[in-house]
Amino acid sequence: MKRNKLFLFPAVLLLTAGLAGAQPLPDESSTPGGVAVIPLGNESKPEAYYRDNRVMVVGEPGNWHAVVGIPLSAKPGRHFLTVRNGGDESKRAFEVRDKEYETQYITIDDDRKVNPTKYDMERIRKERQLISAAKRTWSERDAVPLTMAVPVEGPMSSPFGLRRFFNNQPRNPHSGMDIAAPTGTPIRAPAPGRVINTGDYFFNGNTVFIDHGQGLVTMYCHMDEIGVEDGDIVNSGDVIGKVGETGRVTGAHLHWSVIMNNATVDPALFLTEEERP
Repeated sequence: MKRNKLFLFPAVLLLTAGLAGAQPLPDESSTPGGVAVIPLGNESKPEAYYRDNRVMVVGEPGNWHAVVGIPLSAKPGRHFLTVRNGGDESKRAFEVRDKEYETQYITIDDDRKVNPTKYDMERIRKERQLISAAKRTWSERDAVPLTMAVPVEGPMSSPFGLRRFFNNQPRNPHSGMDIAAPTGTPIRAPAPGRVINTGDYFFNGNTVFIDHGQGLVTMYCHMDEIGVEDGDIVNSGDVIGKVGETGRVTGAHLHWSVIMNNATVDPALFLTEEERP
């Protein structure tokens, strides 16, 4: 096996006629919580990996691109993509730029949702395993929907990436987009996919995960009702549940997350310009 080739590419969005005709790409934002689009070339479709997670590859012979989700924990600087094609293995270097997210302070009336009991933690640990498995889902699919519709009508109440403090205690950054809407408002699938997990989780409340292919997974939290079951195939616009305020919330809203290669990224990058907040 040939190994340790190193190539340096700018992480820019290259929409050549062939690739653009085949599949639109999300907005490129090579920052923590963003998406890098990296040209690969290659006649045959290669496999790509970032931080030991397989990465989406789209395009056509001679014009393949890796679409890489960058976790919020990523440090600015040079990062590396491993590309495998037949017996060859090479490295592609790309730059991650710094990004400052705003800080948000939230007061939660139910202190258990901030400082869980020992019994709560047992439940949370079990749920984390299920949630992690859903986020790591990989299904091989050529056509992956990289442009999405907003899943519920309403104003964005909290953007992605906020550095959060619950009752003045630091917690993980906000890993999705919150959309405020009255309890019972329909939640619609923003793109075609398959339901891979549903459940009532301690922090997330009633939750649905949809697999869209090649490591692209979406998550919907705090539902009042879940309207689908594991294994269901959904199309764009299908109702998957209703807005609620289950789990750790301060009011009725939908928390919508987009996951790529096991990294939670900004959902706004997948929206059309008209729908972007």
